[in-house]
Amino acid sequence: MKPAEAHILNQPEPFKNILLHLQILIERNFSDVDLQYKWKLPFYYLENKPFCYLNSSQKKGFVDVGFWLEEPLEKYNEHLITDNRKVVKSLRYFAIEDINETILLSVLDEAFKLKGNGFYKKKL
Repeated sequence: MKPAEAHILNQPEPFKNILLHLQILIERNFSDVDLQYKWKLPFYYLENKPFCYLNSSQKKGFVDVGFWLEEPLEKYNEHLITDNRKVVKSLRYFAIEDINETILLSVLDEAFKLKGNGFYKKKL
């Protein structure tokens, strides 16, 4: 078992169910993704480039699907959380019922199209 899969399975409920549901949706719709364990988080890579990550905050009671791209995501921007982060945006879920597949897949598709542009790099 991969460390990222073990991380997901070791989460308490409801985080485990939310993470498993997100994992199924991502892997079903992006068959070439590679689930890795980076920075103590399940992190998806596409074509050896970071795609998105899954973060459960047990203290705050949510799961984030995070995106850290050089170009901003534009679709469904009203659903993306920044939490005073300059670059990272995320879709946030407090319960499995909060997951709107249409919005999630649309944002993932946009991130997929931007993946070649790489992660944010601080301009000097």
